[in-house]
Amino acid sequence: LELQMQKKGFCMEVGQYIFVNCPAISPLEWHPFTLTSAPEEDFFSIHIRAAGDWTERIWGGCTSHPGPALARIEVDGPFGTASEDVFQYEVAMLVGAGIGVTPFASILKSIWYKFQQADQTLKTKKIYFYWLCRDTGAFAWFNDLLASLEQKMAESGKADFLTYRLFLTGWDNSIANNVAFHFDTVTDTVTGLRHKTIFGRPMWNTEFAAVAAAHPRSVVGVFLCGPHALAKSLQKSCHQHSSLDPRKVKFYFNKENF
Repeated sequence: LELQMQKKGFCMEVGQYIFVNCPAISPLEWHPFTLTSAPEEDFFSIHIRAAGDWTERIWGGCTSHPGPALARIEVDGPFGTASEDVFQYEVAMLVGAGIGVTPFASILKSIWYKFQQADQTLKTKKIYFYWLCRDTGAFAWFNDLLASLEQKMAESGKADFLTYRLFLTGWDNSIANNVAFHFDTVTDTVTGLRHKTIFGRPMWNTEFAAVAAAHPRSVVGVFLCGPHALAKSLQKSCHQHSSLDPRKVKFYFNKENF
């Protein structure tokens, strides 16, 4: 469920989050959600996955018979996170696991607006985006966003700016057979995007080595929104692939656990 709210005196930056309360469901429960809108948009939004009593009641109330009962939503925030620093780097690696993709939706949209406005302060020259999901349904959350960015960047001659790789970490025989059958199609059978979905987990050593080779003298910001085990693995790769020579590539790790 995407919930869009009016921006009346509400100011935000990319990657920030808010606490949300719905008095009709529970006057005392406040739940954190990452903002998925860009600061340039005239509304602010969150994406809610139904995964528990509170979220299921919000989801049900909005999808079955939206009415005055759920009309009042209270918001506290926004609050800052490490993701806000993404624009400080010429090259950025963004890693989202499952619903951890949400801060990067805000970042990717904001970058697109900065391109359109020819923002001279934008340092970022290249973004690598990695999204890991256990099931194909999760890709539906931001497929539309990625598809529209893919098309817009191609049309404006900026197709090389964003490289994204989608990893499906869980699958069954029916998915595997379907992918094998449609192997030679232009778009991916799982997501409908031009970039093909990769089955299994990323080989981080290979990914970091490729980025280091492509940007031998850059400072690369690595941003994660995902579980602790993945954070440890990325931190290790940042350390292994950073050069001791100050004139060569350096990877800086920024994490956000949920």
